[in-house]
Amino acid sequence: QVQLEESGGGLVQPGGSLRLSCAASGSLFSINAMGWYRQAPGKQRELVATITRGGTTTYADSVKGRFTISRDNAKDTVYLQMNSLKPEDTAVYYCNGAGRWRSDSWGQGTRVTVSS
Repeated sequence: QVQLEESGGGLVQPGGSLRLSCAASGSLFSINAMGWYRQAPGKQRELVATITRGGTTTYADSVKGRFTISRDNAKDTVYLQMNSLKPEDTAVYYCNGAGRWRSDSWGQGTRVTVSS
């Protein structure tokens, strides 16, 4: 089973940017669709963005136009570029497969705090 490790979170002011990385311990080739998820305090985990091996992307309405998901198949890494961050983006961010590729196993995630 491929292990995923998220990184890149931190504290940022509203309007700022962060780039999250999701590095796989093995090949992501078998996982067609990858996703970034987030869980805010007191809320359920939600899907933020997905990307297929071929580069097709989808976004939650709340982040559309501000976040960009990308995937480097050669490096087995998935990224989430987050711009124009808002306080409501504060959450722990996780990566995992999307749809039928989603695993029951989750990593530690990376915490993003948007605050002045």
